[in-house]
Amino acid sequence: MTVRLGIIGVGNIGLQHANNILSGVIQGGIITAVSARGSCSLAEQFNIPQYSNYKELIDKQVCDAVIVATPTYSHLEIGCYALSRGLHVLMEKPIGLSVAEGEQMLELVQPKQVFGLMLNQRTDPVFVAMKKKVDENLLGSLQRINWTMTNWFRPEIYFQTSNWRATWAGEGGGLLVNQCIHNLDILQWICGMPRSIQGFCGFGKYHNIEVEDEATAFFEYENGATGSFIGSTGESPGVNRFDIIGDRGMISYDGEKLLHFENRPSTSQFSQTTSEMFGQPEVCITDLSVRSPINQHATILQNFINAISSNESLIGPAEEGLKALAIANAILLSAWDREQIQMPLDSARFHKTLNERRSQSRLRAASEAEVNIDMEASFR
Repeated sequence: MTVRLGIIGVGNIGLQHANNILSGVIQGGIITAVSARGSCSLAEQFNIPQYSNYKELIDKQVCDAVIVATPTYSHLEIGCYALSRGLHVLMEKPIGLSVAEGEQMLELVQPKQVFGLMLNQRTDPVFVAMKKKVDENLLGSLQRINWTMTNWFRPEIYFQTSNWRATWAGEGGGLLVNQCIHNLDILQWICGMPRSIQGFCGFGKYHNIEVEDEATAFFEYENGATGSFIGSTGESPGVNRFDIIGDRGMISYDGEKLLHFENRPSTSQFSQTTSEMFGQPEVCITDLSVRSPINQHATILQNFINAISSNESLIGPAEEGLKALAIANAILLSAWDREQIQMPLDSARFHKTLNERRSQSRLRAASEAEVNIDMEASFR
C-alpha cells in the first residue's frame, strides 16, 4: 500500500518533510497535494497539485493522510476538519494552543484512524537509552530529576520574521510550547507526570515579544520525588544537562556524554548497614554515549506511514502530546496566578485564562529582513 500524502503548510518544517519524502528517505508514501497560500516552488518543480485552501485539498479526496505543518493557532481548525473527513493526520507540535484544543480533536478520531504528533525526540538514541534504564528499574525508586535546557538560544530576528510566532494569539506561548515542548515530552515519557507544578516565567525578558522566553518549574511526584526544569531562549552558549537520580544510582546527560552511575549497594541499603560515618556506596560508571545521529523527523514520518499501511504502533500518538502540553500549560498558569498547580491540569481553566490573553494579543507585521536559515541548527 502506498499512502497518498498531502502537506498543509510548506514553510521551513513542511519543506523538510517534503524533502524527506521526495529524496527517497521515506518509503511507502508519495506527495499527491500541497496547500500553501502563495506560490510554492516545490509544487512547481515536482508537478504536485497545489491548493490555496486546505479544505479544498481535503475535499478533493486525493490524499489518504495529511501532514499539518502550519502555525499553531490553525492546528485546531485544520485538525478537526481533516479528522472529521476520515483522513489520517500527522501534526507538527504542539497539538494545539492548549490541552483543551487537543482534547477537542481527539474526540473526533474514529477506529483505525491514525492521528500522530511529531514527537521526534522520542527517537533520539540518547533518550531511548535513558528510558530503557528507567523502565528496567536500574535506578530504583526515583528521588530527584533535573533538566537545565537553556541551549535553545534564538536571536531577535527569529521572532520578528514571523507574524504569529511568540504571540498569545498565534502560538499560545513561547519557549514552553515551541522549543521546550520536546524536552517536556521526553521528561514525562521517561519519568512520568508530576502530581503538582510550580512555575516561574520571564515574559519578553530577552526579546521584544509578549510570551515567555525563560521558565523555571518545580515538580512533585506521587512517590515523593522532586524535579526541576529550567529553559531559556535568551542564553548563549546555554546548557543542556539532564540528571535522573534514583536509590540505586543516577543517569546523567550533559549534552554530549551519557553516563550511568550504579550504586553497589543501593543508597538506602548502604545507609542502613554501613558503620562508616562518612562512607558512601561504591559506584560503577558506564558510558552509554551514542554518537550516531539519526533523521528524527524522517523516523516519525516513516512510522506514521507504517501505522497506516501495516498497523505499526505509533511512536508519537496524538494523545501523548497532551501530556507535555499539560505541563507547559500548568507552568504558565502557575506563573500567571502565582500558585502551585495540581495535576491533572484543569484544561478548561487554562484555556479560559489563555483566551483572556489572546483577546488582547494580535499577530504582528512580520519583518521583511533578509535571513539565513539553517534548519539543522534549529534542533537541539
